[in-house]
Amino acid sequence: MLIAQVTDTHIRANGKPAYGQVDTAGHLSACVRHLNSLPRRPDAVLFTGDLTDYGQPDEYALFRRLIRPLEMPWFVIPGNHDDRVNFREAFPEVGDWRAHPDFIQYCVDDFPVRLVGLDTYDGPKEGMLCEDRLAWLDACLSEQPDRATLIFMHHPPFLTGIRHMDAQNCRNGKGFATVLRRHPQVRRLICGHVHRTIQVHWNGITASIAPSPAHSVALDLSPESPPAFVMEPACCQLHYLSEEGLVVSHLSFIGEFDGPYPFFSSDGRLIE
Repeated sequence: MLIAQVTDTHIRANGKPAYGQVDTAGHLSACVRHLNSLPRRPDAVLFTGDLTDYGQPDEYALFRRLIRPLEMPWFVIPGNHDDRVNFREAFPEVGDWRAHPDFIQYCVDDFPVRLVGLDTYDGPKEGMLCEDRLAWLDACLSEQPDRATLIFMHHPPFLTGIRHMDAQNCRNGKGFATVLRRHPQVRRLICGHVHRTIQVHWNGITASIAPSPAHSVALDLSPESPPAFVMEPACCQLHYLSEEGLVVSHLSFIGEFDGPYPFFSSDGRLIE
């Protein structure tokens, strides 16, 4: 199975640039074209939060128009820039995905890997996995203890070294880790929020953060790093379930690049 992860698209109404200069709608359109044109198309696309910038109905309507050309199933969870009420109205499909009655979290059993989406929304910035959400997760994972599972969420439960983003990470990581230790079938934890490619081995599980297909948070690991963004090359992540049962992640750059060029000539000799 091949899963694409796209996060932090930050769509604004009428395609208005974010922060006065980021064409987030254009970047999302380019990302959709990229996913459709991959040599092996993903079996599913996971959007891990901050779909919009202000959580307004017209922003969600534009988001849906932009992803309409996707030629594979897609699944969404909210981030801190989203609005839970407007999100539910924009994506009524969530109600059919064995959803939590109060939070936007659900499991998908239609693929070789079980997909579990968590709702970490808890206000303007910070994330949270409260006891109610964790109890639902524990029950969900207990249903199929032998099934390889991937969890997708917005806020990471671990620190990254980027100070102003770490102040907004997912609280109650300890409680979350306690639940995960009971369920070794969870192969991977994927997050968004930080707008950078980050990997960590966290409480016995490989966890990662995907970059945004638009703007990146500046990589500044100094203690007093100011909130800032840079326009690094746009990309998304591809998570591949290998024949060995491993989840192998790749960074997939969006755009036009030279190549591919062959390594070998038609007679099998390495090109000098």
